Amino acid sequence: MLQRLGRFKKEVLILYIAICDSGVDYTHPDLADNIWNNTDETVNGVDSDGNGFIDDIRGWDFINNDNDPMDDLWHGTRCAGIACAVTNNKLGVAGVCWNCKIMPVKMIDSEGWETDEAAANGIIYAVNNGADIISMSWGGLPSYPLTEDALNYAASNGVILIAAAGNGNSNADFYPAGFDNVISVAATDNEDKKFRQSNWGDWIDIAAPGDEIYTTTINGDYDFLSATSAAIPIVAGVAGLILSRSNRLSTSEVKSIICENVDPYDSEYYIGKGRVNAYKALSAINTPPDTSLYIW
Repeated sequence: MLQRLGRFKKEVLILYIAICDSGVDYTHPDLADNIWNNTDETVNGVDSDGNGFIDDIRGWDFINNDNDPMDDLWHGTRCAGIACAVTNNKLGVAGVCWNCKIMPVKMIDSEGWETDEAAANGIIYAVNNGADIISMSWGGLPSYPLTEDALNYAASNGVILIAAAGNGNSNADFYPAGFDNVISVAATDNEDKKFRQSNWGDWIDIAAPGDEIYTTTINGDYDFLSATSAAIPIVAGVAGLILSRSNRLSTSEVKSIICENVDPYDSEYYIGKGRVNAYKALSAINTPPDTSLYIW
């Protein structure tokens, strides 16, 4: 039976968003200061912290099975920038959650493909190393039994799970968004209409902007991302803001706050309870933040 490793429990409120994707360009000048650093690990060729991974100071690559989760596609870096690009640094873009760190977990290869095993292992790694939120801008048909088990493990450990509804412009099943315990996110365009490629259906929880979102990309550059992939890290960032406001909330409470405090969209197809609104979601929280847990 899987058990979360207690040694990674945080004593201060630094929120970690695991970008389970194609990796992250952790050297990008607009991301570098917000990359998770495994301070329990020492780079010495052995597993210093006993978490089962050698020299994993900034995450893990489950495609090549090494400690370098560098993005060799571009997808993960674009998602990371939307969620957590550094703010107030006079560079490029600002991520949605400025009080979050990016945990790079590479489980998509350089051609854009993932496997059930790599995805499951990446999710388990994120949970065991202290991720508060897991952002998953990928998916497909329900052929992810290992991933489903890993997601259930993550949910049992209080991790917020957010996944893409997919880009097939249909209401067909799409996973991991369709699994229990996962917030499924569709995409809207700049007129609050359904993004042309976004899937739809009564299984979707919420929509978020996903058309021409400017963000970080590999090699220290910037570019646009259009897809439900862009909508996921927006919702992940809002979840991070909510936990920054009150870390006492349960996963179901965070989901409810996000999905019940929204703006209307313009679509004949159902794409969730509304389009995400960070201000409304934060305004709905009645619990004052525990400022004793912040690093200033």
